[in-house]
Amino acid sequence: MLHNSQKDFIRRHIGPKKKDEQNMLSQLGYKSLSELINNTVPEKILLKDSLSIGDPNSEYEALRKLKAISKKNQIYSNFIGMGYYGTYTPNVIVRNILENPGWYTSYTPYQAEVAQGRLEMLLNFQQMIIDFTGMDIANASLLDEGTAAAEAMGLSHRLNKKDSKIVFVSSDCHPQTIDVVKTRAEPMGLKVLVGQDSELDKLSEDIICGILQYPGTLGDIKDPSENISKINKKNGKAILACDLLALAKLKTPAELGA
Repeated sequence: MLHNSQKDFIRRHIGPKKKDEQNMLSQLGYKSLSELINNTVPEKILLKDSLSIGDPNSEYEALRKLKAISKKNQIYSNFIGMGYYGTYTPNVIVRNILENPGWYTSYTPYQAEVAQGRLEMLLNFQQMIIDFTGMDIANASLLDEGTAAAEAMGLSHRLNKKDSKIVFVSSDCHPQTIDVVKTRAEPMGLKVLVGQDSELDKLSEDIICGILQYPGTLGDIKDPSENISKINKKNGKAILACDLLALAKLKTPAELGA
């Protein structure tokens, strides 16, 4: 349960005072919060009754109850695959990076320290990508693989010296990657051809780029060097969507000619 001092903290620091609340409501033309909510939230999703969440708890009590609830879960093996895999973050990284306030509060709480810590992390990330891929340079990361593939396609389009509008995407790529590439290609006026790697031989004209998955979306490991060579012969840029952990054992994109 919360002590009186804790309740006083909530009153002083969380939410507006009653006078402030009424002033804002009057500016909007409403008399109460209930009237405002009923006029803004669709009726089919509006919850009429209050949530049964119990009394306020201290941090210790809340964590204890949440852990008890989580122990009721039944953990099964996950076979979703296709780019979504379980990961393990070593405790040394958790302690020294994720839980280390030195990255963002070295000695003052100013934005400069946050930016400096972020900059150092991005530089470390870029160097790691360079080491894994064998490439000369790396950018400072994108949200996901689909976005990265779409950006690589856009870069290839800008570098393209031909009039080609064709982008080849291997059907062995992750479905979400193919969808993002298609969405990005449409406003750029590009035509996306999705097919088996063997269909590269059937293309009679130059292409902007070819996107291959390495390893494949089902986890199969193939040597993409021959397909990379075919893409290059059609004046296209060879783009590999790679699993970084797999690159610790497999040949790098640079070694394969991408």
